[in-house]
Formats: sequence, C-alpha cells, structure tokens
Amino acid sequence: MHEVLHDQLMSLARYVRDPQNNAPPPGMEARRLAVYRQLFFGNVESLLSGGFPVLRAGLGPEKWRALIDTFYAQYRCQTPLFTEISGEFVDFLAEGGGDALDLPPWVVELAHYEWVEAALLLSDRREPAHDPKGDLLKGEPLLSNLAWPLAYQWPVTEIGSDYLPQQAPEQPTLVLARRGADQKVHFSRLAPLAHALLASLQERSGTGRDHLEALAEAIGAEPETILPQGLALLENLRAQGVVLGTRA
Repeated sequence: MHEVLHDQLMSLARYVRDPQNNAPPPGMEARRLAVYRQLFFGNVESLLSGGFPVLRAGLGPEKWRALIDTFYAQYRCQTPLFTEISGEFVDFLAEGGGDALDLPPWVVELAHYEWVEAALLLSDRREPAHDPKGDLLKGEPLLSNLAWPLAYQWPVTEIGSDYLPQQAPEQPTLVLARRGADQKVHFSRLAPLAHALLASLQERSGTGRDHLEALAEAIGAEPETILPQGLALLENLRAQGVVLGTRA
C-alpha cells in the first residue's frame, strides 16, 4: 500500500511540474489535475513575478511564462522555504537554465540585481565585533555584512520595458546595496575607486593603509597621492554605516 501511494504521489508531482512531458496519474480527471497544476505553479509564478517585476516586464508575458515553466519543470530547489525561491531562481539562470529560450544577454545580471533587495531585507547575518572609533588607516576596516558592492556588465539600474539594451556599454555599472538603520535597502552608484576599495575590504583582510596602497599600485599611482583621498572615503563610509569601524 505504501509503495502504491508513493508511486501515485510521484506521478502526480511529475505531471504537475511538467504536464507536457509526463503522463497524468491514472484515475484522476483532467479538471482536478488542472486545479492542482494552477495551485502549485500559480504560487511560484506569483512569487517570482513579485520579486522580479523589471525582468518580467522586460521579457514580456510569453517569454516570462516560458521561463517560469522551464524553471518549474527542470530545476530542483534545495530549500522548502518560499522566501529563498528567488535565490534559487537566480542560481537557475546563472547556471544556464534559460539558455534554450534565447533570452536577452542581460537577464542573469538583472535578475541578480532585483534579488539583492530581498536578500538584504531578509538577511539575519550579525555584524562582527568591531571598534566603531578605530583608526581606519592603522586598523583593519570592517565592511558591514549588510553592505554589498556590486559590479555588472549591463546597466541593470536603467533596464526596463522602455530600455532593453542590445550591447553592453564599455563601462560597468558599479552599485552599493545596503540595508540601513531604517530597515530599508538603499542603492547608490559607486565611483570606480570607491567600488575597488569596498571590494577589497570584502575580499581580504588588511589595514586601511594596506588596502589603499594595493589600490595605488593597481592604478599605477604613488601611495602618498591616494592615501588622503582614500582615508576621507573610508571616513565617509563609516559615517554612512557601510564601514563599521575596525576589527576589535
């Protein structure tokens, strides 16, 4: 009896996921199967439509529906939590899940950009121990876990139903996403130096002087010329809560 029930449930699940390539379970009328399909698929489609409104509008209803159909049929999410399905959708796109649909080349980056807001809002990561008044040159500046420097090849901040670029610009789109004390996510454009500094803080340990000297070397500048500007930038980032201070 247990095996029969298991087989019936698996047959139903396969059909609900992908009715085009799986036979319906024997003994179930088409009307009931359509209700199950709409309940399960509709919940996922509604969730993703709310999480990726710009992507949905940019693709148009037909391609969006085809993309969600493919995701629902083929991708095996690793979480049962609805709040994490958006992240799974981004992974699906990054892994080439929509390649067969001939999607625009900016789809993966735009999806990631839209996902960032929800990811930061729901993040429960705690900030590391730090000295908020520490010396940002001599000490090790700490980037907030709720501040993410982002770099995109495509102009994700501008893409919309009225602007669908065919070619990536020469300059990347550099963005800082952060969750503020008001519990809202704020996005701001970054200058190349600011992004390089934040990315350096995110990727490796070192004193503020270490980070700034490495940046100076990367751009072929003398450290003494970049230190005052870099320190002023670090202080400004600390005032915004992007840099917490120095490691305790």
